[in-house]
Amino acid sequence: MATIKEIASLAGVSRGTVDRVLNHRGAVSPQTEAKILKIVQALDYKPNKAGIVLAAQKKNLKLGVVLLGVGNPFYDDVLSGVHDKAAELAGYNCSVLIRQTEYSPEQQLAAIEELLSEGINGLAISPYNDNAVREKINSLCDQGIPVVTLNTDIENSRRLAYVGSNFYRSGETAAGLMHLMTKGNVFVGIVSGSQNVLCHTERIAGFRHVTASCNNIRIVDIVNNNDDESESYELTVSLLTRYPQINALYFTAGGVYGGCRGIVACGRHKSMTVIANDMVPTTREFMEKGLIAATICQQPFLQGYNPLAILFTYLTTGEEPASENNYVDVDIRIKENL
Repeated sequence: MATIKEIASLAGVSRGTVDRVLNHRGAVSPQTEAKILKIVQALDYKPNKAGIVLAAQKKNLKLGVVLLGVGNPFYDDVLSGVHDKAAELAGYNCSVLIRQTEYSPEQQLAAIEELLSEGINGLAISPYNDNAVREKINSLCDQGIPVVTLNTDIENSRRLAYVGSNFYRSGETAAGLMHLMTKGNVFVGIVSGSQNVLCHTERIAGFRHVTASCNNIRIVDIVNNNDDESESYELTVSLLTRYPQINALYFTAGGVYGGCRGIVACGRHKSMTVIANDMVPTTREFMEKGLIAATICQQPFLQGYNPLAILFTYLTTGEEPASENNYVDVDIRIKENL
């Protein structure tokens, strides 16, 4: 089996230089990096994972986590996954630092800076889809700090991987459910989270794609509640008041509880078809009452757990995930299979 010492000798460089290339730590010229990687490939070099993990114990790795949606109960289950993986990694002297922000690029950037000041080696983030956040992620990657996005992604970034659902397909699924669960002319109001969160906008895009071929389904209006229950209540009441023809609602994100309260306040709970995302306690409550027809669940625990696993493996072995997009399975829940 080839060793780093052999690779260094053949390349005419130090073992430290080979180590920097294999572990993506920069400070090596492109020509030297290409030469080393060519030798690595020729020798079919495979790192000694056990040895690397033991070495990682001496490095005291730190991983940062930045989540959106303060107050959104969906992230409680994401955090459960984060905490479970953090407990495992503690045995390798790897600590996990967590921050959670509102839907604000300024807050998200400030949280990243806080974590950088703590010396993180990698970052898992549910990113706000904003150019400044994108540039920050790209800057971290250029500095050798890998980034994995979770639950939602960010366009045109150099992040290592994404972990979460295929949100476009989720939107298509929601539209399919709407078509199956309604009769006659359907006038849909969409209550979303934020137009600056990619998973929310892509769910709407998927929903539009399917409903475009359904002659009886029309999207009336779209409002954004920032995953805030009070704001969702007010927006839903306003939506149903302004458009009395609305007889179906699609909730793409949080704020489902507030929205359902708004439906009840308007006296429309017996004539409304509601499709939602995720299974939090208040969503279950309204499903049991028969107000929510179906919800699309997306394994939030794994969305917290898997990004840390990917980062730790990458930082300790240099092994990249098998796929850039690591989609979790989704399942559809109705009252009968809660």
